[in-house]
Amino acid sequence: MASIRDRLNNLARDYAIAWSSGDHDAVASFFAADGQISMNRAEPLKGRAAIAEMARGFQSDFPDLELRCDMMRWAGPHAIFVWTFEGHHTKTGNHVLTRGWEEWDLNEDHKVLSSQGWFDVEDLQRQIDGA
Repeated sequence: MASIRDRLNNLARDYAIAWSSGDHDAVASFFAADGQISMNRAEPLKGRAAIAEMARGFQSDFPDLELRCDMMRWAGPHAIFVWTFEGHHTKTGNHVLTRGWEEWDLNEDHKVLSSQGWFDVEDLQRQIDGA
């Protein structure tokens, strides 16, 4: 049986792969059925359908999106997933590279109950605009 360390490192790896795959439902599958995500203190999106729709938006805006796991840390059912996001914006064609993280509360099945994410929105927009 895999250690908790291996299971959580695999979770982080597979979550990044799901984002990079273009499959929004695969992203949502990492969340509990009633899971939620909020980026930069925005109103949380609740449930897998809303999370899949959010992922679909990013994947449409960046069809070559690559999400990489830079680091994973955990303490009990709480984890931090540190990432790098890279791709070309559909409308502008500009290359974008931004970094951020998500703070996860996990259930006993290692599904995300709650994710609080953070990234620099202004820097992302500057890169999209080519400024």
